[in-house]
Amino acid sequence: MNYFDYRYRVLYADTDQMGITYYANYFKWFEAARTEYFRELGFPYTECEKKGIFLPVAEAHANYLAPSTYDDDITVRTSVAEVGNSTLRFEYQVLNAKTQVVLATGTTVHVFVNKAMKPCRVPAEIKEVVREHALLKKRCRCKGA
Repeated sequence: MNYFDYRYRVLYADTDQMGITYYANYFKWFEAARTEYFRELGFPYTECEKKGIFLPVAEAHANYLAPSTYDDDITVRTSVAEVGNSTLRFEYQVLNAKTQVVLATGTTVHVFVNKAMKPCRVPAEIKEVVREHALLKKRCRCKGA
């Protein structure tokens, strides 16, 4: 698995007065996509938290290229771009599922921390699986991210 595709149907509540998706909702979609990405790799966030490991967002960026509107079927393509000693950097492409037009790109950086919110090393089993399934293969190329 070089990337993970998360599908979503834009709700009316996701749009603003102009009828386009409110910009902050893209960050909610990034979160949903990376949560499912980790679940697919066998590391649901709930299991990490039971072990006292948390992944707060340290940095987030988005570039908006084309609008999405109510009832659009979208795909959030997610890949891990970098694994540091205590960080992961994700890349995202939001595509219209029907036309494959790239609507937005983005990145988030997450720091592995313990219950005291002190940085800790990326667990070896997570690092190994991510490297095997994501970094050593072609990942999504998120231009502008």
